[in-house]
Amino acid sequence: MPQSLSTLLPQDRQIPQTAQKREADLWTKMKKGMKDSKRNFQATRLETWATPGVPDVVLLDEKGNFHFIELKATSSKAVDLRPHQVAWLCNHRHGSVWVLVKKLKTKKLEQQLFLFDGSDAMDLKLEGLKFTPKLHQIKDFDWSEVFNLISPID
Repeated sequence: MPQSLSTLLPQDRQIPQTAQKREADLWTKMKKGMKDSKRNFQATRLETWATPGVPDVVLLDEKGNFHFIELKATSSKAVDLRPHQVAWLCNHRHGSVWVLVKKLKTKKLEQQLFLFDGSDAMDLKLEGLKFTPKLHQIKDFDWSEVFNLISPID
């Protein structure tokens, strides 16, 4: 089985295991949300060690359209988009490319979900969660609303 990109990077550039676990948790919640939405989605989690920057998830909707989603989890306002990810998202900004960020629960704040258009990747990298998202939800996530933005039903 191929190694993840994280383990192929030099030690000081590897993605922390806690970040990988948090993103895996977001992926689990997203899969449950797809099922609960009653939409006919097919999703694949990509292991892109060979091509850095490609988003984590490719989603195929019921109309045959593809959508790419980068998953991020953070405990602060910073969103750790790597340069290759920013470049990929910006280069493919005319397609359906998204960044889905889960802000972890703190003592004072509930968990939050943010959805950003991929064309905003540079601003998201620079401004973090201060940048205005396409969607912001607190505590109980409405996945139907998330998926209707990613893949509108006309």
